[in-house]
Amino acid sequence: MLELSAVLPSLVLMCLALVCLPVFAQDVPEALRPPKGAQVAIVVFEDLQCPQCGRVAPLLAQASRTYKIPLVRHDFPLPMHNWSFDAAVLARFFDTHSKETGNAFRDTVFEHQLEINPQNLRGFADKFAGEHKIGLPFVVDSAGKLAGLVRADKELGVSLHLEHTPTIWVVSNKHNGKPYVEVTDTKELYVMIDAMKKE
Repeated sequence: MLELSAVLPSLVLMCLALVCLPVFAQDVPEALRPPKGAQVAIVVFEDLQCPQCGRVAPLLAQASRTYKIPLVRHDFPLPMHNWSFDAAVLARFFDTHSKETGNAFRDTVFEHQLEINPQNLRGFADKFAGEHKIGLPFVVDSAGKLAGLVRADKELGVSLHLEHTPTIWVVSNKHNGKPYVEVTDTKELYVMIDAMKKE
């Protein structure tokens, strides 16, 4: 039987190793990590009917282009908005053609938010589909798969304790310090990206 004094130094070293593990190894949600191959990214949970989401969408897209970093968009349709869930399902349909097309649809929805209502959303999507030479089926999501993806994003947001839209983070794969920070003031977005890239 080993004496405690013989194993104590090893136990101390093991404990120190665990304490000093990189933050990234400690339960950082997958959603708050950059996509594979990226050092830094912007992550946003948005509601297509949310006016503030519409206002910040061009800023996030511009920051993504300026810094050449990914913009990762998640659906978080709020229950008080009467067409945002259906719009998110339509965006998911356009994602199946290409992520660029899906994001173009989202941006077009944001641009025309005030004109859209539950009655004309389908016509709006038909027009977008026609302009992009995409056939929009009469029943867009017959199997419910796209709606399931939207709900999964919503559940992901709930698991991250989201309280509002848009919720924006700058995320990094750095191994020292906190690998993600919430953007509460979009005027600070570029400063926060610069800081994250330097660390």
